[in-house]
Amino acid sequence: MPISQQDKANRFRDLHQGPNAFLVANAWDAGSARILAGLGFTALATSSGASANVLGRRDGKVAREEALAHCKAIAAATDLPLSADLEKGFGDAPADAARTILMAAEVGVVGGSIEDATGNAGQPLYSLSQATERVAAAVEAARSLPFAFTLTARAENYLRGNPDLDDTIARLQAFEKAGADVLFAPGLPDLAAVRAVCSALAKPVNFMVGIKGKSFSVAELQAAGVRRISLATSLYRAAMAGLAEAAREVTEQGTFNYLDRNTLDVNKFME
Repeated sequence: MPISQQDKANRFRDLHQGPNAFLVANAWDAGSARILAGLGFTALATSSGASANVLGRRDGKVAREEALAHCKAIAAATDLPLSADLEKGFGDAPADAARTILMAAEVGVVGGSIEDATGNAGQPLYSLSQATERVAAAVEAARSLPFAFTLTARAENYLRGNPDLDDTIARLQAFEKAGADVLFAPGLPDLAAVRAVCSALAKPVNFMVGIKGKSFSVAELQAAGVRRISLATSLYRAAMAGLAEAAREVTEQGTFNYLDRNTLDVNKFME
């Protein structure tokens, strides 16, 4: 019997309460989702960057309907809980964030993130008050659902040219007070910053692996207080790096030695 959305939601919520930090693998299509499930991950997420790249676009250039279609395909591919990267909620108003949460739930996801980045280079971040209103609206929408949707709130300072730890913590504390279930500040520079964020919050903290020089081991992150570790676009980039390496060998050397290195039987993960 297929696992219900409610069961997936409960399983995802329980993972945040376990004794150890857990890993979330970011899939970019149904096939990658099945491979990652087959390799033992307990939860999946989407990545806005990978989602855009699959469509031949840059991050932030995907419409809400396209992003939700992407989520639907990945959610249906496995029995694992799926959390969606919903960017800023595809609109500036709190109602836009709320509507996006409801629409995401309709396509099968059991969690999702709303960030405080505007997408406007002139003013890259929402004010604290506006950002908090948007999170509160998303939380209210999540609470209206018939299952335990896990709402993650993201403070984007370190990715948007404002590496201010105090402001990042203040934003995350405001989002926590507004009801977010998980807090997330991508791009934290070191373990000291990770520890500071985790110690300032009562709710689970997500750490994003994927930035060279700013990614740490599971053991280090767990010791710092992290409860969830997501892989962002890193697996997608690794897969595309393998593609480029093999293609360069063919075009530049006229050889096919990559076939000897390719030992993965993809079909064993597919239905």
